[in-house]
Order: sequence, then C-alpha cells, then structure tokens
Amino acid sequence: MKDITDILLPPWEERINEPLHTKRARLLYESRKRGMLENGIILSLFAKEYLNTMSEKQLSLYDKLINQPSNDWDIYYWATETKQTPPEFDSEVMTLLKDFTKNHNMEQRVGQPDLEYLFENKH
Repeated sequence: MKDITDILLPPWEERINEPLHTKRARLLYESRKRGMLENGIILSLFAKEYLNTMSEKQLSLYDKLINQPSNDWDIYYWATETKQTPPEFDSEVMTLLKDFTKNHNMEQRVGQPDLEYLFENKH
C-alpha cells in the first residue's frame, strides 16, 4: 500500500499565452482555495489588493510562488518571515506579500473578500 508521501504532484508549469484577465481570475481562485485557512485568508486578501495592478511579470512570479511549492506551510512561513525565503521565491512579489502580511494598518483580516470586486474591475 502506498503512503500519502509517495504521491507526487505534477511539476508546476507556467501557462504560456494565457490572457491576463484569465490569469488574474485563475490566480484569484487559487489564492482563495488553499490547503490551509491561514493562507486562504492572507493570499485572497493580498490578491484583492494587488492582482488587478500587477504586471504580467509580477503575475507570473505570483503564480510560481503560490503554485510551485508543494507545501502551503512553506508559503505561510515565508510570508510571515518565520523562515527565510529560498532565493527562487524571493522576488518583488514576495516582498509585497511579506509587507502585506505585516498588516501595518491593523486591518481586521478574519475572512476572505467577496468575489464581486473581480467582476467590477475586469481588465
């Protein structure tokens, strides 16, 4: 019988020629549907704040950040600066995420945002 640790996930591959509005919508969904609630909240609120203004390069960096690591805890530890971010994920987007996670404005962040804003700001 196979152990759960024997199951390999397919490697992350960047989607080439994906329209930007499609990429933003996919990344919003993937930011919300995480393996752990903490990342679902942090990443969905981060996505609401930044996805619509990110460049194509930044969107690709974010895609890699949230989809390449196989463990959601890694993303959480890097974002909260509990562990050092590996060089391959230490990008301008990771810097934005770390700063966002510090919650300088002391906002109440207890749930995910509504999806309505995406449809209001479709680009």
